[in-house]
Amino acid sequence: MNTHLKRWLTALIAIPALVLLIGPGPRWLFHLVLCAASLVGLMEFYGITATRIPNFVRWSNSFLTLLLFVAIYMRHILLAPVIIVLWAFLPMTSFMLTHPSPQRGSTGDLGKAVFGPIYVALPLALLALIDFRPGGEVWIFFLLTVIFASDTGAFYFGKLFGRHKLYEAVSPGKTWEGAIGGLVSSLIAASLFLCLVDLHPLDIKMVVLVLLLSAAGQIGDLAESTLKRGHGVKDSGHILPGHGGILDRIDGLIFAIPVLYLYISLWII
Repeated sequence: MNTHLKRWLTALIAIPALVLLIGPGPRWLFHLVLCAASLVGLMEFYGITATRIPNFVRWSNSFLTLLLFVAIYMRHILLAPVIIVLWAFLPMTSFMLTHPSPQRGSTGDLGKAVFGPIYVALPLALLALIDFRPGGEVWIFFLLTVIFASDTGAFYFGKLFGRHKLYEAVSPGKTWEGAIGGLVSSLIAASLFLCLVDLHPLDIKMVVLVLLLSAAGQIGDLAESTLKRGHGVKDSGHILPGHGGILDRIDGLIFAIPVLYLYISLWII
């Protein structure tokens, strides 16, 4: 079975599951899946970039990530800044105790240890916060629609019309035509979504939001490609047939989530 067919089969199975999970499913299960995705994604990130960091750092940051999602679900939001600070303080303390003498590369490993949960878990925690907003699950469906349409449009427009490389040093297969196709596809999908669902008028602010979400998703895809290329890795993992790892599937989403969170926080009552 070729990779392209595997991607579509995985999507056909995952999409109905996501609809049930985000919509009528119990909220605790949705938050549990977000937490699980964060933990798996964090391990994938460390597997790509920081194979030498101590196990204590891996597991302590994983435990703090779990604690963050528990705190959010229990509505103890004031604990979140403390947990985020500990993401940095515990690795720094561990490296101070285990690397008392200067060692080449130890500071870089420390930076990767701290950056991992910020890159992977924090955006998904913001998605959990969006879920608590009035109509939050509909906003999440909207976000997924835009990002899925952007990814799909970029892929097929690039295959059909791609001539000019977007960023060959990072991702040789991506083209400007594909990027523009992703923007157009996301606008079409968002327009259809807003026609069917009473979420928000399709005004200039929403058009700008959709374009920003699509652009952020494409930048997130390139950013993860930079990580993998820098470490000679093709896929972040093999958990999703045809899609690679969790990070390969949510790389664009984790860049787009903060954009949506900011929009909802500033302009939606």
